Amino acid sequence: MLKPIICFLISSIVALSGYTQPAAERWADSVLQSLTPEQRIAQLMVLRLTSYDFKTKTPIYYDSLVAAKVKQYNIGAVCLFQGHPVKQASIINNLQSLAQTPILVTIDAEWGVGMRLFDSVQALPRQMMLGAVQDETIVYQYGKLVAGQCKRLGIHVNYAPVVDVNNNPNNPVINERSFGEDKYKVAAYGIQYMKGMQDAGVMACAKHFPGHGDVAVDSHYDLPVINKTMAQLDSLELYPFKAIFAAGVASVMVAHLYIPTIDSQTNRATSISKKNVTDLMRSQLGYQGLTFTDALEMQGVKKFYPDGASSVQSIIAGNDMLCLPGDVDIAIAKIKEAIANGQLSQAIIDYHCKRVLLAKYQYGASQKTMVNPDHITADLNEGIAGLRKKIAQNALTVLAKNNDALFAMQPDTGIAYIGIGSNGENEFAKRIKNELGATSFYFSYKDDAAAANNILQQAKAYKKIIVGIHGYSRTPANNFGLSPAAIELARQLQQQDNSISLVFGNPYAIKNFCNAANLVACYEDDAITQQVAADFLLGNINAKGRLPVTVCDAFKFGSGINTGFFLPPTIPSTVLPGTHQFAVVDSIANNAIVQGAAPGCVVMVVKDGRIAYHKAFGNLTYDGTAAATLQTVYDMASVTKICATTLAVMKLFEQGKLSLLKKLGDYLPETKGTNKENLVVEDVLLHQAGLLAYIPFYKETIDTTTGIPYPGLYRPQQTDSFSTPVAENLYLRTDWNDTMYQRILQSPLGPAGKYVYSDNDFIFLGKIVERITGMPLDAYVKKVFYKPMQLSSTGFNPLQYMPLQKIAPTEQEPVFRRQLVRGYVHDPGAAMFGGVAGHAGLFSNAYDMAMLLQLLLNKGNFNGKRYLQQATIDLFTAYHSNTSRRGLGFDKPEKDNFKRAEPYPCRSASAGAFGHTGFTGTAVWADPARQLIYIFLSNRVCPDGSNTKLLKLNIRPAIHEAVYKALAIAAD
Repeated sequence: MLKPIICFLISSIVALSGYTQPAAERWADSVLQSLTPEQRIAQLMVLRLTSYDFKTKTPIYYDSLVAAKVKQYNIGAVCLFQGHPVKQASIINNLQSLAQTPILVTIDAEWGVGMRLFDSVQALPRQMMLGAVQDETIVYQYGKLVAGQCKRLGIHVNYAPVVDVNNNPNNPVINERSFGEDKYKVAAYGIQYMKGMQDAGVMACAKHFPGHGDVAVDSHYDLPVINKTMAQLDSLELYPFKAIFAAGVASVMVAHLYIPTIDSQTNRATSISKKNVTDLMRSQLGYQGLTFTDALEMQGVKKFYPDGASSVQSIIAGNDMLCLPGDVDIAIAKIKEAIANGQLSQAIIDYHCKRVLLAKYQYGASQKTMVNPDHITADLNEGIAGLRKKIAQNALTVLAKNNDALFAMQPDTGIAYIGIGSNGENEFAKRIKNELGATSFYFSYKDDAAAANNILQQAKAYKKIIVGIHGYSRTPANNFGLSPAAIELARQLQQQDNSISLVFGNPYAIKNFCNAANLVACYEDDAITQQVAADFLLGNINAKGRLPVTVCDAFKFGSGINTGFFLPPTIPSTVLPGTHQFAVVDSIANNAIVQGAAPGCVVMVVKDGRIAYHKAFGNLTYDGTAAATLQTVYDMASVTKICATTLAVMKLFEQGKLSLLKKLGDYLPETKGTNKENLVVEDVLLHQAGLLAYIPFYKETIDTTTGIPYPGLYRPQQTDSFSTPVAENLYLRTDWNDTMYQRILQSPLGPAGKYVYSDNDFIFLGKIVERITGMPLDAYVKKVFYKPMQLSSTGFNPLQYMPLQKIAPTEQEPVFRRQLVRGYVHDPGAAMFGGVAGHAGLFSNAYDMAMLLQLLLNKGNFNGKRYLQQATIDLFTAYHSNTSRRGLGFDKPEKDNFKRAEPYPCRSASAGAFGHTGFTGTAVWADPARQLIYIFLSNRVCPDGSNTKLLKLNIRPAIHEAVYKALAIAAD
């Protein structure tokens, strides 16, 4: 009965990504042949090297015991826990010298090796603090730094990242080890952490499959039960695992969970379930990387399968490596017994042993490399403080803000600091005492209500009160150790508008403080985070973070207020003369939705650098299941031309890297010998180079009768040969990008100087940007503009950095993609270019668009940083054609608006105005003469791309004109 299974297992070795090099195969086969059957079993074992006595605060080393087993069995791997780095290095070197086969060294160091070597190495913040950060490149840096630590200590595998979605606030074992409750963020950040490690040569391990986030029992002490349907698991828990599997994670750790919908056998943990490991993970999800069980010494599995039984069942289930199997002698004996009675076979052991050996080869454990103990502690600490500070600066989250005077404080004798959970002065208290002159009071969790009342009475004498919540437990048991008296004291203080509270630690504890008038989440309680919090109060830095979990109805996932930069709200008494001036705007927008011009929209107005109006209407779809919000991200369509490509061209122009008078052939050698070679860049920007308006590339790739994509050009799964995602489960053949470019090069030209609005113009301009910079267009504009401006929603291919729910869907395509397009660019040509093209592909919300236009109104300066020169902006936004209204890249008002029946973009726009509209129902306009910005975003093509009611009803111009009237700005 085992023979078919064995054949399948042996043949599947070749599917191991990265393990198929001939040299690796030769080495693994050679070592396998040198091992006895018993040693092959031992290669699957991961032994504990150390533990810790928390009572005496001393590490316990098992080096002599492990060394004996290495000599006896040729053990395959060890796992480091607590201990000093120099001692650990010495033990590793000794074990490697004793081993017949090099040992795979592993560690469970989710937040850096300081998680284990805490007597001498600083730890990094936990993953939940990373979940508050909006810049995922920081997560990649985190992974890379952890990998550097691992390599310095001779470690090949780190059991990280945690990709469990923590959707249970009372989870006692995952909790703040998770990136948060949003499966998309968990997946995206898990992938970045994984890539950071594996790019640096350390094996990552996604855990805990199939998802440990929704439990109330700690699997260290008992077997948690998850009663969910397979559909529920697939839609949430499994999502990050599927994503990180596809991204190339080299290993996975399997959890001790009882999930009856996966395996109904009573008390059979997922870690020892064939239905989970082989059927679900291997067969259904297709994952072929290495598997580690979670620690078999944990009661979640040991309670029901003691004395080596769990080791046997782990291998039967299909696992490769057995973590911390307890008594090795018993475990090996039980496995040999299972082979003898037919439960297992030596062939299956050999299969798993070879997989382990291949992994050793790929991650540098095919040779015995000794760890140099010199300066090891200093080396392991290098870079940690800087990264911790960066994370703290990017994670700090303002949740409530009702008094601006508390968010950039000046020294004052009327400031009190009340440190709850503190027995004395910490770094935060020192800073605000020394730099703000604050008077400090302290309240411990052992103090009573009388002590709390005494502080309340004294606090009445102060104009501003700073409350710090410190020193509480990281785990949710007993309400994080927060005493009732401390909670009541905080609540009494927090209800006052003159108080601001900063919560240092697990954000779930904020559930106790949801009525605070001014509230900041800081996530950790170390000295560096406290320094960053002080910098924030002093106005030295801004808040950028977003809450990674829901803590109460007031503060849900994604909550967070940016402070100190971007666009402040208007002052009604000075900017807006009345209270109902935007009623006409409301009426037009609501009527557009009633008339079916779009399912929803967002309108934003900025006057004199302040937000005068910002409102969402309707829904994302006509079924009304999800409302449009101020944060909704829309496909910007042709607005890409000015907010990505033209901005890039402007930057390169002022740097002297691009000349408007040069020709395409000067920048794009492939145009030489074609009719595109001599097209002048300025004419291309003005849409008067003679290029075709567009080329329907997709029609060449589909059956025109049925609308179905040709199977020779598309695949439902991504591969090296079919790598271009054009929609969900639809990948274009990789080389077709070159085919489309050739179609443009071979296309006919119209008369030069004639205005023909063309997508092809901007496809060429995007190519020029990429050729000059050596970077993809999306990467260049992100680096130069979007990231430094902190545009959190703006970019190409938005599913790579935000959840699907934030993005408005566009067309239900009847042909080509044949699905509701959401998160993929609506424009078919841009989609076929991989979602990044010079003419389309940008996504954004209204707020970010307003910031980009404010940059241009500010003559190139934004938030204290210069991005463009004033002369560049003036040049590009001016009229430049005798045959059209166009600027260089920018759209402009019609020159004869004063006499037109239907002026464009509206009657009151000045001649200096500039902007653009998009096919999906978007418009962005800035008017320097009025210091006015108008943003209109909709998905009018949802679900019917032929819906033209937005155009016929003149919605965008009507609202634009109503804005001018609302602000009492008359036309010239």
